[in-house]
Amino acid sequence: MYFKRKIDDFLLNWKEDISHKPLIIKGARQIGKTESILHFAGNVYANVVYINFVLDKRFRAIVSDGYDVDTVIKNISLVDPNLKFVPGETVIIFDEIQEYPDVATCLKSFNIDRRFDIICSGSMLGINYKKIHSNSVGNKTDYEMYSMDFEEFLWAKGYTQKHIDDILRHMTELKPFNETELNVYKALFLDYCVLGGMPDVIRGYIETGTFSGSTAVQEQIRLDYEEDVRKYAEGLDQAKIISVYRSVPSQLAKENKKFQFNKIDKNARSREYTGCIEWLIDAGVIIECQCLGYPELPLKGNVDEGKFKLYYPDTGLLISALDEEAQEDLRVNKNLGVYKGALYENFVAEAFIKQKLGLFYYKKENSTLEEDFFVRSKSELLPVEVKSNNARSKSLSSLIKNENYSDIKNGIKLGDFNVGYVNNIYTFPYFCAFMIKAFVKKLD
Repeated sequence: MYFKRKIDDFLLNWKEDISHKPLIIKGARQIGKTESILHFAGNVYANVVYINFVLDKRFRAIVSDGYDVDTVIKNISLVDPNLKFVPGETVIIFDEIQEYPDVATCLKSFNIDRRFDIICSGSMLGINYKKIHSNSVGNKTDYEMYSMDFEEFLWAKGYTQKHIDDILRHMTELKPFNETELNVYKALFLDYCVLGGMPDVIRGYIETGTFSGSTAVQEQIRLDYEEDVRKYAEGLDQAKIISVYRSVPSQLAKENKKFQFNKIDKNARSREYTGCIEWLIDAGVIIECQCLGYPELPLKGNVDEGKFKLYYPDTGLLISALDEEAQEDLRVNKNLGVYKGALYENFVAEAFIKQKLGLFYYKKENSTLEEDFFVRSKSELLPVEVKSNNARSKSLSSLIKNENYSDIKNGIKLGDFNVGYVNNIYTFPYFCAFMIKAFVKKLD
């Protein structure tokens, strides 16, 4: 069973561009990169040459005596003489290139030669990406992939583009969902939160109609991530990296969700862990939300480097990392209000990063003024508040009303609401988070 993914359209557009360059697809393990690449390649090319540098180490010397196209093709053919190379009809897929980053040096030759298309990928590509980038700068196109988002989950469940467009229409026209629409999408959203977006987890759910086995798959993925730390984290304290990864759920359970090193170890210092966090971000297994120095535009360059929040880029994996009692409450009672709203907040962070939106928050020193996220339109900054209850949005209202925050005119509130607009605050149900970028674009 192949699930339609957003990368499908990207790959087709890349192929149709007559000046397309070799493509590098980055992303964490088991999010469906290889499956999507091979599905696309099998439908578009007469010849597919697939090389996995983890599964077949014989190919780890194909550029040892030269980076020009003919030498590389010759060496690949020496390893496997059954592979065919037909100019204009062949794509060469280099998978798991973090195991052999030197192969990226030949991308320039393929880009100039243009007889064969090249797609590179790797589960831990981010770790060696600086070297790969330096070897191929100006001769590649990059694409960052994540696990399935809520829109892709809806596709997997049989919903069409018409349904997606209708959700956006409700948001832009400020038209409340009817009771049936609201109940159906809320139930789907809760299922997606518990499952997350890992294709193997979604596949089991679609095939059986149950959550049976999903926890085991999620736990194995988290264990695989920790095994990657032991395999790829060179020159860093591997135990510290794993401790940071494991501490994210408990850090999010705090009232103050700012990441605190002393919650890992009372004697921990930031300088001891900074490289560990960067490693996990590069590996694609955590995402960082930066703290704004002041809530104004521009966002980049306006951050307090010493303050940040960390999230899992897949809420299903986060839930699988919780204690058994909390997991049971979530899976049986669908009570996402546990952990002080951390799960809703993580879902929104996940939805934003999958829309290629930056992650920023704000907390004023010595004040209760705090905002979960921010997005920007062409002309204004919109604070986004994630509500796990029906309490008033004091911070959101303060940011909008205070003349000192001149870039802020409106705000967005996500919660157990219907669509509305009151006092310059747009309210949307949680499940609309995946359409925030499209909504803001419509505002422009």
